[in-house]
Amino acid sequence: MHMSDAFLSPAVGGAMLAASGGVASVAARRLRRRPDEGRVALMGVLGAFVFAAQMVNFAIPGTGSSGHLAGGLLLAILLGPHAAFLTMASVLAVQAFVFADGGLLALGCNLFNMGFCACYVAYPLACRPLVGREASARRLALGAVAGSVLALQLGALGVVVETALSGASALPLRSFALLLLPVHLAIGIAEGLVTGAVVLFLRRTRPELLAGGAPAAPGRRSLRPVLVGAALAAALVGGVVSWFASARPDGLEWSLARVGAAPPAVDRLHRLLEGLQAATALLPGYAFRGDAAPAGAAPWPAPSAGTTASGIAGALLTLGLAVAVGAALRLARRADRSPRTPAGPP
Repeated sequence: MHMSDAFLSPAVGGAMLAASGGVASVAARRLRRRPDEGRVALMGVLGAFVFAAQMVNFAIPGTGSSGHLAGGLLLAILLGPHAAFLTMASVLAVQAFVFADGGLLALGCNLFNMGFCACYVAYPLACRPLVGREASARRLALGAVAGSVLALQLGALGVVVETALSGASALPLRSFALLLLPVHLAIGIAEGLVTGAVVLFLRRTRPELLAGGAPAAPGRRSLRPVLVGAALAAALVGGVVSWFASARPDGLEWSLARVGAAPPAVDRLHRLLEGLQAATALLPGYAFRGDAAPAGAAPWPAPSAGTTASGIAGALLTLGLAVAVGAALRLARRADRSPRTPAGPP
């Protein structure tokens, strides 16, 4: 669901950047009030895992398209909505700047569609009422699927609305929506099943993680096994499982192609941002610069040193950025609580 800049006007892209930035500011202020020290490392490894998981597209039968897990709902269940939103911001920022996945002008739209809709709408309204420590496995699975479907449908609808408001293309919006939303319904169901399985496993092994991120008593049970396990899973998924990603276009690209959408003429701002992204993208398209696409049908699986390097480097960068965000909030909280020395007499 990563939008590019092509179909976004500067006004809509700028407004969504401001809106998502405002949400991030509120999330940061809320987290500064909570003293959970274990959340910082957890934000990092879960962000790395979500980055890696988003590299693995799976085919959607009967459509010729593919999809990937978004991960916003899983982050919200394990971290709480505020930390989850900031972690998703870290994932999307690394993808946009280092891998040219999603436009820079579209970064606010992508964060709103994939982060806000999951963390602040789907999680509290569709998932949290059903998922809890005492919920049955059936209710847990239902909550995960319902939350994932709602998050993906709202995100897909956001793409349609943002494209319509931009007015940058003669895109047949009704046909576009009728293609995009059903595809993301299938993706949402798949994501819900995976999310439910992960949450059910963690409820059996580490139920305290479902209370919003870190254990209530940090010294009682170490988070190290969870952190190591998530880090190893991120390395395995990003470095190896990504070879098995479907070569089909994702749901958004497929929908645009089916309606015959042609990118509108770009203006000066679009060209400027495209040049900036080209300069910062060290591994564009999750491959080494200059790697040529194979002629003919793409092989599957596709072992690639560039893909492996991208998966591991992206996971490490996301981990580092998410940890840096969490650490900065922790330092700010400590500064807020430190006693201030009263000023002496003049």
